[in-house]
Amino acid sequence: MAAHARVLDRRRLEMILGQADAGSVLAAVDGYRNQDGGYGWGLEPDLRAPESQPAGALHAFEVFQDIAPATTPHAVQLCDWLASVSLPDGGLPLALPVEDASGCAPFWAQADPKVSTLQSTSFAVGSALRVAAYDSAVAAHPWLDRATQYCLTAIEDIGDRPHAIELSFALRFLDAASETRPEAVALLDRLRRFIPGSGLLPVEGGSSDEVIRPLDIAPAPGRPARTLYDAGVIESELSRLAAEQQEDGGWLVDFASYSPAAALEWRGYRTVAAVSVLKQNSVI
Repeated sequence: MAAHARVLDRRRLEMILGQADAGSVLAAVDGYRNQDGGYGWGLEPDLRAPESQPAGALHAFEVFQDIAPATTPHAVQLCDWLASVSLPDGGLPLALPVEDASGCAPFWAQADPKVSTLQSTSFAVGSALRVAAYDSAVAAHPWLDRATQYCLTAIEDIGDRPHAIELSFALRFLDAASETRPEAVALLDRLRRFIPGSGLLPVEGGSSDEVIRPLDIAPAPGRPARTLYDAGVIESELSRLAAEQQEDGGWLVDFASYSPAAALEWRGYRTVAAVSVLKQNSVI
């Protein structure tokens, strides 16, 4: 982490290990916050433009989840910003326009800001719902209810061949939404047909060996999303994840990065995620 990670991810790891308080983690994520209440500046490592973005909201909500049960007013202010950029149907575009696309992945820089996508909306809403479980201000925000309904409707209409990334965020959204929306459980069961026995979802258009793995979708035990996988698959994946730790202490990613900075930063982000999953599942 010292060699590769951002200050934010170093602080997040300390928080997960019980070595930091909420204040230090929030101070680190504040560096990515804009005056409009959104987050940019490369908080999503492959989207390095300063403008606030839905992808930045995903990562900010992840931090707000890390600090639970502590809360921050920046979470509900982020909901205000998301409401301001939502489209008439309640959804979010994949990305908003950027002035300088240096270091930005083409799929971010070239996204249509006038079209809602299930991918972007579900990744923001799924993370927000996890924060809402302990932050009443987020739970009561009108943006969250409207965006949740957009996702539920979009998932009902999902096609026969959803992209692996879209499917993974839809499943994680449904797992979070199951706490307050009973119909989410039925939709989760409907999407079960897309999960192969191995649990591995190849990413079309990604790197040759890029896949979405079971622990990417169902990292926590006892959650509805875990029912998508056989117990043996989860045990195998936990063993695999632990064995993937590198000699320098960190973990790698299996997808391409779009700048030298992102290539380093994704390793730190991935290492935080790996340690978190292993800790939640009592492997460490």
